[in-house]
Amino acid sequence: MDLGLKGKLAVVTGGSVGIGLAVAEGFAAEGANLLITARGKERVEAEAKRIAEKFGVTARAVAADVATAGGCEAVIVEAATLGGADILINNAGTGSNETIAEADDAKWQYYWDLHVMAAVRLGRGLCAQMKRKGGGVVLHNASICAVQPLWYEPIYNTTKAALMMFSKTLANEVVGDNIRVNTINPGLVLTPDWVKTAKQIAGEGGYEAHLQGVADEAGGMKRFATPEEMANFFVFLCSDKASYSTGSTYFVDGGWLRTV
Repeated sequence: MDLGLKGKLAVVTGGSVGIGLAVAEGFAAEGANLLITARGKERVEAEAKRIAEKFGVTARAVAADVATAGGCEAVIVEAATLGGADILINNAGTGSNETIAEADDAKWQYYWDLHVMAAVRLGRGLCAQMKRKGGGVVLHNASICAVQPLWYEPIYNTTKAALMMFSKTLANEVVGDNIRVNTINPGLVLTPDWVKTAKQIAGEGGYEAHLQGVADEAGGMKRFATPEEMANFFVFLCSDKASYSTGSTYFVDGGWLRTV
């Protein structure tokens, strides 16, 4: 199936590991060119080089913290030098872990900047590039926690809910410019962060059983998704095959969501 992505420029934040890296590889496999961003210069540059060599596409890296205005501007400028973005994947993010009573203002502000303001800033800059090119796609990686919160990360829950609403309002604003905007709310995805946390809790010998316990408690399929499974959905939603989809939120959670 030709997804119509060959030669498009996809910008992927948090693109050096986990879901972001899998999404970048998914685009490259379809012939799309890439601009991947992450804070760690050495890792993001190495992954861009590896992807370019493996798939024969242009893959550039920007070491930038998109939780800052300057980091977002660096991404926007680099995308312009490559001819302008056709696709934006707002993926950069991380869990929080706190109580409302104990978390200070600085922690709330950091996650707001990372999960919401990065999407706002990159949306402003890169949607302008898409408009000049005749259209494009923006896809936000939020979380099932945007609607089904976990007790131990109220900041994450709140900022991901805000990201979901921002996505909807952006979709309404740019639909006339032939720019489609959607959100994906993943459930359990086996990223390096999950493995690291599980090892901290249960040790090298017990982390797999711990992760299975988490999946069993979630219900549904009772397993974690691979990053590649998640990436397949991201790539499809950015393709010509999803041309009538905008302003929507899609749960890709293996049946964890407990409401309709």
